[in-house]
Amino acid sequence: MQTRKFPVLPCLSTLLYLFAPQLVILATASDWPRFRGPDGNGASNDQQLPAHWTSDDNVIWRARLPGLGGSSPITLGNRVFVTCYSGYGLEPNQGDMKDLRRWCVCLDRSTGTVQWKKEFTPQLPESTYSGGNSSRHGYSSSTPITDGKHLYLFFGRSGVFCLDLQGRQIWHTTVGSQSHRWGSSNSPVLYQDLLIINASVESQSLIALNKHTGKQVWQASGIRASWNTPLLVKTANATTELVVSIQGSLLGFAPASGENLWQCEGIRTYACPSAIAVDDVVFVTGGRGQQSTLAVRAGGRGDVTGTHLLWRVEKGSNVSSLVHHNGYLYCANDSRGIAFCFDAATGSIQYEERLTPRPDLVYASPIVADQKIFYVSQTRGTYIIAANPSYKLVAHNTFDKDTSRSNASPIISNSQLLLRNDQFLYCLGSR
Repeated sequence: MQTRKFPVLPCLSTLLYLFAPQLVILATASDWPRFRGPDGNGASNDQQLPAHWTSDDNVIWRARLPGLGGSSPITLGNRVFVTCYSGYGLEPNQGDMKDLRRWCVCLDRSTGTVQWKKEFTPQLPESTYSGGNSSRHGYSSSTPITDGKHLYLFFGRSGVFCLDLQGRQIWHTTVGSQSHRWGSSNSPVLYQDLLIINASVESQSLIALNKHTGKQVWQASGIRASWNTPLLVKTANATTELVVSIQGSLLGFAPASGENLWQCEGIRTYACPSAIAVDDVVFVTGGRGQQSTLAVRAGGRGDVTGTHLLWRVEKGSNVSSLVHHNGYLYCANDSRGIAFCFDAATGSIQYEERLTPRPDLVYASPIVADQKIFYVSQTRGTYIIAANPSYKLVAHNTFDKDTSRSNASPIISNSQLLLRNDQFLYCLGSR
């Protein structure tokens, strides 16, 4: 008797996924789709942002998160996405590394209601939690990025994940297997069909992946001691360059191919702050012990230290990045609690003032909008400074009912602030 063969059908869950509608959200001007906003510079044109808040005042909603993290939230239409970690590295008891989990959480933008959350089991061993500030980066410091159709997450040696907007995994790939006691913090950037990762910790390289498949397109080596997010810069001749700060140098690459175009003398020690750009001029700060802030014009070739380095000042921040507003640069020193204002054209210091009351560490990068600069300290609240070259403290805000650590940069969306700490995500402003 002849045996009849039937085609093998995919399982029901696969069928449901294949035929389920793919959610696509059109980005709007109010969206904050990546680390430090649409242009990676921490700036927004939104007005009427809140200057004062408490645990009860000007809080539109507060959502408890499933874990800790130093990553910023991002927004897309009516959704907010944020990453967290749990199970290990939780003070005062560090726990067992095998219990470490990472999370991606999607919340309703209007209400803070959790829409979905996805759990990730890490590739072990991870960097060992050792207590103290050297470990307070946590295991979720990289901010997600979205193109309106997919969500891209970077979890260090555990790799890069692409999800659809309903939390279903599309692909996963790794970009190196090494780890560091300070962990990994660099956030992804998108360029055309490429997802670009600063994998300095994992493989000492920049890696570009095809955003649709996760396949590697190019890899550039020599990225050492770099904990910052690459920046896309438009040059004077309308080409785009990819700029990253590493120990000792500021580097420019062709984003489509990974070709190293230029290098300039940069931050002398490890490089944490991310660069920003105004037109074709790149500004970066950083340095342990002795900080530097410098300006470099993009578009050169080879060693441009003698031709494109516009100025250098031996002041700045070791961890948090710069913001720019109306011709001036602003930053806060991470450990000394001093706020700086530099003339962007010359580097001359306009003011050097201590924040009061004196903060503890300032690891979050500032944001600027509505003539205000927002500096978030770890445990002593948010300082709002007037965005002009004369120092003025506008407000100092704390949550008296919540003393959780804050390492994440706040974001701006629809004239409201979204601020996360190790317990909650807050939406602040007017309804």
